[in-house]
Amino acid sequence: MLETLDLECTRADRPLVSNLSFTLSAGELLHVVGSNGSGKTTLLRTLCSLSRRSAGDIRWHGISIDALGDEYRRHLAYVGHSDALQGELSGEENLRVAAGLVGTVDSIAIRNTLERVGLRNIADLPAKILSQGQKRRLALARLPLLAKPLWILDEPFSALDTRSVRTLENLLAEHLQTGGMIVITSHQEHRWQAATVHRIDLDS
Repeated sequence: MLETLDLECTRADRPLVSNLSFTLSAGELLHVVGSNGSGKTTLLRTLCSLSRRSAGDIRWHGISIDALGDEYRRHLAYVGHSDALQGELSGEENLRVAAGLVGTVDSIAIRNTLERVGLRNIADLPAKILSQGQKRRLALARLPLLAKPLWILDEPFSALDTRSVRTLENLLAEHLQTGGMIVITSHQEHRWQAATVHRIDLDS
């Protein structure tokens, strides 16, 4: 369970998020919306402990993430605006590196994931020459390989074509169906396939 209590986030001493409290349990999705500059990215980075909060608390299974430290971060996967790929490595090599950081590399799972996101035929190309949409798909392909219960995703649908959007929607649905949790920002409206969908509008 992910929980915030009276969370406050600032950027350059400017308050962006104030008195935010929510609880996210297994199988649930939190959709964060708001205009540009409203604090969506700052909130997500704060939930990942990449940015410091100004006030309040963030708890994982009832324990403050300050006390948990790396133990908390081991349970989450974050995809931000940057795809965070190694440009000189091929698509397959990028996934091997990601999988190797969290456990045993499963070559079959990697190939199947590349096939699923439509990158199998170009898996040997350096990531730096891929299109923006292909890079985004490669970054998102890491998610099912990492086996993390909490996915925190900042505009994951950007640069994706219609087919890739459907593929990602299915990946999200499968994660939720197996007890995962998702915090996501998206300017687009989607039919979230989750038993429970929470929505936070940072403009309201």
